[in-house]
Amino acid sequence: MPAQRTTNHETIRNWVEKRKGRPAAVEATTSEDDVGILRVDFPIDGMDEGLTKISWDQFFEKFDDAKLEFLYEDETDDGKTSRFCKFVRKAK
Repeated sequence: MPAQRTTNHETIRNWVEKRKGRPAAVEATTSEDDVGILRVDFPIDGMDEGLTKISWDQFFEKFDDAKLEFLYEDETDDGKTSRFCKFVRKAK
């Protein structure tokens, strides 16, 4: 199935939570007034090293401010649930 793009907060949150993911940021890029570079963490044995957990509100505020789209895939080519996702700049 080809990758899809969305900016819809509910679609993004549902997709992430269905895969047991959570909003995160790259710890080295955070500051007092900026959550930093966004990531989705899929913790299997705890949070990925170098990431820090953030709230959905912080996540979506940064997502909207940075004018991003969520590129994601629902299923792999063999029909399994996919966790492929990344953030891309909105197409103009």
